[in-house]
Amino acid sequence: MIDRTDRAIVVATQEGLPLVPRPYDAVAEQVGVSPAEVMERVRRMQDAGVIRRIGAVPNHYALGYRANGMTVWDVPDDRVAEAGRRVGALPFVSHCYHRPRHLPDWPYNLFAMVHARERSEVDGMVDEIARTLGDDDRGHRVLFSTRILKKTGMRLAGAGD
Repeated sequence: MIDRTDRAIVVATQEGLPLVPRPYDAVAEQVGVSPAEVMERVRRMQDAGVIRRIGAVPNHYALGYRANGMTVWDVPDDRVAEAGRRVGALPFVSHCYHRPRHLPDWPYNLFAMVHARERSEVDGMVDEIARTLGDDDRGHRVLFSTRILKKTGMRLAGAGD
């Protein structure tokens, strides 16, 4: 469980940290506690799993990356975890995860997102993933993004709500 101060910190940061040189100081001022307390509470909420991650969420289109492809792979089920670790370690893979197959129409169980400026760059990335997987690659496809979807997680209402 989180208390009122934890909730206020989550509400103050859920749309992103303030774009100032000392963002935790700004959050502390808004919430009414010290910057050290904000950072300690954020660490505690991360350790407890209340906050899963703190990270940048780039807009790939705004950065010039218009060839965004979700690569999907059919790999042996007993090898998917190890294959996913190898693919996820590639520097151009932004995220990689295991998903269930939906046979007979969808045999793919490993997903890896790649971003490039041109589709030809994605083709090279797919070739490298295929080389990385070797015999574990039993087939794959690339699904290119056609529009931007707003990515947001769960949001809390204001701290006093």
